[in-house]
Formats: sequence, structure tokens, C-alpha cells
Amino acid sequence: MAIHIKYFASLRNHLGRAGDELKAVVGLTVADVWAALHPDTPLPPNTLAAVNLEYAELTQSVQDGDEVAFFPPVTGG
Repeated sequence: MAIHIKYFASLRNHLGRAGDELKAVVGLTVADVWAALHPDTPLPPNTLAAVNLEYAELTQSVQDGDEVAFFPPVTGG
């Protein structure tokens, strides 16, 4: 199976796509997911992440079938 990745807002525009899939490997973290898919592109500063619709730290483990989302900080008024 796979880990499903989604990109939002400026990340989506910068990468030119809405998402990716990555073969699930035991021991992956959110940061590892980004690094595996974008080895030549560091994660932009202040990027937020979510795993299965809940905010997550970059050190959080990711499991087979999880959805990982990356998005820039959100501001509101």
C-alpha cells in the first residue's frame, strides 16, 4: 500500500501538483516523507503538516494508508 501526500496553497503551486503517493516503509516520519519525495528541495521554513487531518510534528511516525498534508502557515483576521 502507500502513504498519500497532499500539497496545499503555495506549495501546490510551487510543486505543480496537488499530491503524490509514496510506498509505505516502516519507521518513516513526516519529515522523511518530504525528503523522499523532494530530495533536492528542503522543506520551506514554517511549513505545517497534518497526518490524517490532524496537525503533526515533523517527527511524527507515518503508517501505511496515512494521508500526509503539507501547507504554508495560515493567517486569518
